[in-house]
Amino acid sequence: MSDLKNMYKTILGDPFPSEMKVQLGDQELVYRKRTWEIDGEEKGLRYGENPDQPAAVYELAEGSLTLGGVEFRGPGKGLVSALTEENMIQAGKHPGKTNLTDVDNAINILQYLTAKPAALILKHNNPCGAAWSEKGVADALEKAFWSDRIAAFGGAVVVNRPMDLACAKVINSAYFEVVAAPAFEEGVIDELKKRKNLRILEIPGMAHLEELVNVPMLDFKSLIDGGIVMQQSFRNRILTADDFIPATAEKDGVEVAARKPTAQEADDLLFAWAVEAGVTSNSIIFARNGATVSIGTGEQDRVGCVELTIHKAYTKFADMLAFKEQGMSLYELKLKALKDKDAQAILDDIEARTRAEKGGLMGTAMVSDGFFPFRDGVDAALAHGVSAIAQPGGSIRDHEVIEAVNEASPQVAMVFTAQRSFKH
Repeated sequence: MSDLKNMYKTILGDPFPSEMKVQLGDQELVYRKRTWEIDGEEKGLRYGENPDQPAAVYELAEGSLTLGGVEFRGPGKGLVSALTEENMIQAGKHPGKTNLTDVDNAINILQYLTAKPAALILKHNNPCGAAWSEKGVADALEKAFWSDRIAAFGGAVVVNRPMDLACAKVINSAYFEVVAAPAFEEGVIDELKKRKNLRILEIPGMAHLEELVNVPMLDFKSLIDGGIVMQQSFRNRILTADDFIPATAEKDGVEVAARKPTAQEADDLLFAWAVEAGVTSNSIIFARNGATVSIGTGEQDRVGCVELTIHKAYTKFADMLAFKEQGMSLYELKLKALKDKDAQAILDDIEARTRAEKGGLMGTAMVSDGFFPFRDGVDAALAHGVSAIAQPGGSIRDHEVIEAVNEASPQVAMVFTAQRSFKH
């Protein structure tokens, strides 16, 4: 077993060159490999997605690109790829590919959440908890953590404001692998360094994320045959609540229109749609009061993703009660209940309260990265108390979907984004 554990401690040498050039017609981009001096050695990425995969990270160093009249992000705007030894305040076991791509996807989401202090927790390149709060990053992180305490274990925490001591104490109350922020207030680094293997990253460019919005990057997707698909990166068109489109549709000369969201519902839909930009498709997000309640990712069908996300909400809500009240996870309590009648009674009570609260879903806003091809996904959400929905629109059954929210009691709001937010 010790030999198996050693594979995670191994640092692979990488065979990749120090420089890479990409020629697009008569335009050239030059990328330089990022390495760091750690413990007296020059080191690149620890390894790729898995311990037996060599990997390297490159920063765009020279060149500019304009395609179809659109100017792409250029040199000097580096974030994760621009990390220096000074920025890597504590290397811990020093980062591998997944550590950096988790932070990178958090930044991808945070570029749309600059209006308020925000915190994200990511695992496997998907957010498991996200929140923003006028009270600051500590409050946002606390909310993000409790939205999915289970998945947060070993995750990456990224905030969009200088990290304060209260936020650092939230981090040290659980187990995380990576922490990233644009800056750290006095005393915060000393607090975080109590966790010796924690990777602590300072990324100053995160203080200017609003400059990235609607400036695309060149997005490469590698094919299994060695080929490449190239695309312009996703650009979120919903930057304020006013950017949502009223949900209307016509069928056989009859027009239907959904209720408009309240100000709070619109704010939650705006927040959730921003988080959606970093979630693997098919996906569904439930949010309330500026925090995610449940995030469903990577499902093949829309209604199935809604059902999975609802199931997750119930599980996470029950786990929150078990952990806060009994100091153990839901699964530990279930195991104990097999042999202990008192524990079984406690479990029964927690599960009853979870059902009564509908897994915390009552009054939530729901966003979907694709339109609803049938009303079944909407009906599934309505049964658990959702109050507002945002989705791209454009289905031939939009009128049925709108009828579903109009038939709900109380009537549920719906808006269209006029934009799909798939991520693969």
